[in-house]
Parts: sequence; structure tokens; C-alpha cells
Amino acid sequence: MKKKQEQKSCALRTSIGGQALMEGIMMRGPQKTALAVRNPKGEIVLEESETRGVKRPKICKLPLIRGIFGYIDSMVIGYKALMRSAEIAGLDDIVEQKPQKGEASAECVPEPNGERVESASEECAEADKKTEQDKKTEQDKETKEEKKLPRWVVTLTMVASIIFGLAVAIGLFVWLPAFLFSLFTKAVPGAEDTGNAALNSLIKSAFEGVLKVFLIVGYMAAISLMKDIRRTFRYHGAEHKSIFCYEAGKELTVENVRSMRRFHPRCGTSFLILMILVSIFISFFIDPICIAITGDELSIVWRVLLKILLIPLIVGIGYELIKFAGRHDNWLTRVISAPGLWLQRLTVLEPDDEMIECAIAALKAVIPEDGSDKI
Repeated sequence: MKKKQEQKSCALRTSIGGQALMEGIMMRGPQKTALAVRNPKGEIVLEESETRGVKRPKICKLPLIRGIFGYIDSMVIGYKALMRSAEIAGLDDIVEQKPQKGEASAECVPEPNGERVESASEECAEADKKTEQDKKTEQDKETKEEKKLPRWVVTLTMVASIIFGLAVAIGLFVWLPAFLFSLFTKAVPGAEDTGNAALNSLIKSAFEGVLKVFLIVGYMAAISLMKDIRRTFRYHGAEHKSIFCYEAGKELTVENVRSMRRFHPRCGTSFLILMILVSIFISFFIDPICIAITGDELSIVWRVLLKILLIPLIVGIGYELIKFAGRHDNWLTRVISAPGLWLQRLTVLEPDDEMIECAIAALKAVIPEDGSDKI
């Protein structure tokens, strides 16, 4: 118990946040953003850049509004960092580097009597040298081809991926719950109209809300069963532990970071579940307000459209709640953080020492000397 209380005490609270990548971690500070990724040789490759949004006008940093820009930045930067980490880690070359079955034994294994050991070794050395040269040539060719790609093509691909992701999210968490509720009301007579508008709205919102929670938890649980995703979730744990170590005022060493907690109230997982809870709360008022204005409830199509229009507001409120929970430690922030901390048991796993080293490298690169990360 004493150890747990010691870990909760923070020398400071920082605005630095991060994201788990393929074989690495990204950290975003108030001035710099850094990626620390292990390459195929096991070395940590560190890349730094200026943090996006630092020079925005003050109006973009106002409460509620700043959450929208922050969310967009997280999606854009997160996508770029994820793709870059895959390049550094050499994940695209894994299949090409695997030798075909029986290939090595047919050319490089000497005969049992040992008479051709020397010649076999020379042939292996020449074959290996030729293979390395071929690989280098292919990599140089691929690099040149990538450089020929126009910048607008890369940007268009990224935008299309983000739009597709948003469309899937809206389909799963906005349209699907509303559609399933309409099926439910047809199957259960009297479920849609109880004679009380407030009660109708409560039943509808509760049904859709419970379904949303089940969808997000089920999705996280399902992908956590995948080997590669579980490894990324372990890097997620390294990110949280390193930030906790920094906030505790301890030296950023593997040993110190290893002893920290892995569940952080300012996690992106917490932000997701908070947005869902905020959307549930807001949806309670949709039907009563519409009835008061128009005298009738919205159809499923208009209800879905209205919820899409309310997404910026939901994002803004969720962002402010997550920042509030990160700044304070009291009963209210613990209530706000509880759902996210519970869900992190699926998305934040225990890291190994090499993962912690990546987190430390990325974090050290973004800590500002002027202390501007303190909140």
C-alpha cells in the first residue's frame, strides 16, 4: 500500500503524451515530437520534429475548440508516425528476408566426408555477398521509387485513410446502435412509445449507449488477442510507465521506469471511452429538445445526422475532461478516469526492458528545458 501511495505522488504533472508504434514509441512535448523505433539490427533510431500546432492562433487554443484541433493532430501525426515506424522497423522486408525452405541446405551445406568444406564455405560466402548486394539494390530502387511519389499523392492517401477510419467509426458507433434500436422496437411492441417523451429518450439512449460500450470493449478485447497488437500494447505500457517516472521526479532509468504503474488517466484509451460516455449523456437530451421545438421525435436518419454534427462538441468535452483528470487528483477525477483505467487493462500491457529503453529515449528528446510542459 505504501509503495502504491508513493507512486501516486507526483513531483509535477506534464502535458507530454505519447503513442505506441510498431517496435517503438512516439512522444509529443510542447515544443518537439520524437520517434524512438528499433530497426532490424536492434538499434534505437531517434527522429525529432517540431510539435504540430504550436504556432496556431490563440482562438484555436480555447476550451472545447482546442480539443477538436488536438484530436485532428493526434490522428494525422499518429498515422504518419505509425507508417514511419513500420519503415524503420523493416516490417515490409520481413517476408523478403526469410529464406525459402531447403534453399540454404541445397547450396551451402558441405558433404558428410568433409572434402568440400572449404569450397562450400567459399560458395556460401559468395552467395551471401550476392544476396546482400541484391537486397541493397532492391532497397535503393524502392527508395528512389518512393522519392518519385508526389507529395500530394502521399497526403491524399493519408487523408483517404483517415476519412475511411472515421466512416467506419461513425458506422459502428452512431448508425449501427440507432439501426439496431429500430429493429428492437419493431420486435418488442411498446418499447418505442411509452407515452412519456423523457422516458422514451432515456430507453433509446440507454440501449444505444450500452451497445456502444459493448462494441468498444469487444473490439479492444478482440484485437488484443493478436500477437503483433499485443506487442504494440506492451510498448503502450512502456510509454505510460516512463511518463509516470518523469512525473514522479525520478531519474529516467530502466529500473525506475519498470517499477511505475502502467495505467494513466490521460491515455487515449480513456479519451475514447470518455467520448462514448459523453455522447450517451448528450443523446438523452436530443429527443426532448426536438419534441419541444418541432413537436415530434427525429427519424433515425435525422438522429444519425444530428449525432454526426455533434461529434466536434463531444470531442471537445471529452478532451476537457481528460485534461481536467490529468491536472487533478480527487474523487471527481477518479470517477471520470475509472472507465478508461479499467479499459486500459486490455490496451496497456507490461513492457520488457528494451521497450522501456525506447520510451526513455523518446521522452528525453521532448522534455523542454524551460519547463513549459508542466500543467
